[in-house]
Amino acid sequence: MVLLLLGLGAGLAAAVASGALPLRPRVPVAASLGAVGCALAFAAAMRVLVTGSVESFHTMKFLPMIGLTLSLDPLGAVFVVASALVGFAACVYCIGYARGGLQSRTAMALLMIFIVTLLAVPVAASIVSFMFCWELMALSSMLLILTDQLHSREARSAALWYGVMTQLGAASILLGLLLITVHGGGQTFADLKAHSSGLSSTIRSFAFVLTLLGFVSKAGAVPLHVWLPKAHPEAPSPVSALMSGAMVAMGVYGIVRIGADLLHGGTTWWWVLVALFGAASALYGALHATTSTDIKRLLAYSTIDFLGLVLIGVGAAGALLDTGQPGAARLALVAALLLVIAHAGFKGALFLGAGAVERATGTRNLDQLGGLIHRMPGTALLFALSAGSIMAIPTLSGFSSEWLLLQGLLHGFADRSTPTLIIMLLGIVALALTGGLTAVAFVKAFGIGFLGQPRSSGAANAVDVAPTMKIAMALLVLPSIVIGVVPGVVMPLINRAATVGLGTNASSPIAKGSGLVLSQLRGAIQPAELLMGLVLVFVAIWFAQLGLAQRRARRVDAWGCGRDVQTPRMQYTATSFAEPLQRVFADVLRPQSDVEVTHVAESQYYEQSLLYENQVRDVLEQHGYRPIIDAAIRAGKSARRIQNGSIHRYLAFGFVALLIILVVLA
Repeated sequence: MVLLLLGLGAGLAAAVASGALPLRPRVPVAASLGAVGCALAFAAAMRVLVTGSVESFHTMKFLPMIGLTLSLDPLGAVFVVASALVGFAACVYCIGYARGGLQSRTAMALLMIFIVTLLAVPVAASIVSFMFCWELMALSSMLLILTDQLHSREARSAALWYGVMTQLGAASILLGLLLITVHGGGQTFADLKAHSSGLSSTIRSFAFVLTLLGFVSKAGAVPLHVWLPKAHPEAPSPVSALMSGAMVAMGVYGIVRIGADLLHGGTTWWWVLVALFGAASALYGALHATTSTDIKRLLAYSTIDFLGLVLIGVGAAGALLDTGQPGAARLALVAALLLVIAHAGFKGALFLGAGAVERATGTRNLDQLGGLIHRMPGTALLFALSAGSIMAIPTLSGFSSEWLLLQGLLHGFADRSTPTLIIMLLGIVALALTGGLTAVAFVKAFGIGFLGQPRSSGAANAVDVAPTMKIAMALLVLPSIVIGVVPGVVMPLINRAATVGLGTNASSPIAKGSGLVLSQLRGAIQPAELLMGLVLVFVAIWFAQLGLAQRRARRVDAWGCGRDVQTPRMQYTATSFAEPLQRVFADVLRPQSDVEVTHVAESQYYEQSLLYENQVRDVLEQHGYRPIIDAAIRAGKSARRIQNGSIHRYLAFGFVALLIILVVLA
């Protein structure tokens, strides 16, 4: 615990330095202190994962009357590792990135506080400590959305949506925890766990549903996701990486901690509900990612997609454990936790890469990019590796973690319980469909953004970003490679976290080794051997190419169909690339297209210009949230008529209220 406390202290020192230092040394000093804090927290979490120990700390100095209670166990350590990885990279990235609003005293201090809260939430071990860290995390991240674009209408709207949704979620979590406390006694998590088994099934279920709504809102699960594709694109890229790579995972942590650990697993329908949230999020997020032309909005929707897969794994684990399948349950939860770590690495790198592209070109619109592989080769390579990981390309982390999830779902069919079978079937269908849709989305993101010819002057004149920004991306790509090539190395650590999450000491279904071998179940992959085979194939292709290179060959532009002259207008755009899928899923996406044709003045048969506009709005926002918001606005305007300034009317209102109170009390 000493290392973790030192890490949190270094983060707070970075926040103080941000407010005290002048402009020139502010960013490097604060970022260095923040990076040290993340490194210390990472070391503390790894120590707990290796030893399986639990470290605790309590003090009355920070929060009055009740104090601050912290406890680091293997389950919380997994999420501390994810936060520390992304936080360290974000600090390094800021040294080359920060300018404008982000390098101000307020913004840098908020960024350091945000990182500290991301490290503190998984170790908060009482209701007061947890809600304090949770709310501070929400407040600091909401204010950071406005730092780069304070006067932007989109940024203000995103911050407002995020603020409302996160406060509603926090209120729901607090009500659920208070419900457990009132009936269970004590406010520390240890007390809640000890007394929750004595609660009635109705109280436990009601408390779980309340906390679940708050946590899935933070995880960006459909239909409570509307804040996420608004907030992530508008935030500075280091903040986007932290929100997507670490903050949304806190929703998953809360579900496992409260539902599986403190409430001892509950009943099967709890986990069916979690899996339904996951399946809806995976499919909805993947569909919108394929049609997005804003690169950061695409990444935001892919976060909804990937966190949906994590929720499917958590739901499957809870259901299988309740129906007496501890081996398959452990496998599903291990897969979900491995997905969290993998997602922190590649999604953090992708958002940092998107920030590098925006910094170099001045735009996030894929339709205006192209050719960046020649102008930003380092960024292109790191972005490609991260995109390959989220597409589950073999020997990268996405493949290993999704393979484990698939195995957990397949082996779950041994359970004959109808609700459990529904979860397994939904999970496999969602995993299969989102795999293809995610591949389309990221082939589009990399192919349109980095290949071909530049479609704007910003892309044509782009220059690769500062070395610290590329180093930060490389730091997050490294876990994707390690988990992808030798996933067995991290399995003992994740298994200890799954033991705490499930509350069972059932033996691990994964054998020791560098690969993934299911000792009690059927299934095995050896990514390291697969990588060696791929290397041999590529070497053979390279030698074959050298032999063919002696022959005379005509070189033409890629995607040029053999033409000698290729212009940017002849290439696919992000809009045209996604148009076939948009047609297939038109009933779900409901795209809005508009074509404006301007004819030559002398003749209506010749076109002077043509403007095509295509928008895919969030259907749930437009048809679900907007009517409620409009009704609330109308009710508010109508309520103004009540306040006409008449003292007699106000006295009458007070008299009526008093009568109602007396009647109720009588």
